[in-house]
Amino acid sequence: MHWWYTDGWWWGWFMMLMMAVFWIAVIAGIVLLIRWFAVRTPEARPAGEESAVEILRRRYARGELTREQFQEMRRDIEETGRAAGEAI
Repeated sequence: MHWWYTDGWWWGWFMMLMMAVFWIAVIAGIVLLIRWFAVRTPEARPAGEESAVEILRRRYARGELTREQFQEMRRDIEETGRAAGEAI
């Protein structure tokens, strides 16, 4: 028998460690995949909840905003939405 061969007790620990690493990687991959899909799907608004642009249009229609204010705020909302990856 070779001097470095110690009945393989370390091999069992190594295999248990590798099995744990494998399952952690599988679970982490599933979690990341779910999060990736969740971020890509547009958020559904509850019924009756208005978007920022709809609120802005309503305020403009009531005369609370000037045309310049409306256009500037709408442009800000649209640029923020595109930067965040949202569809407006």
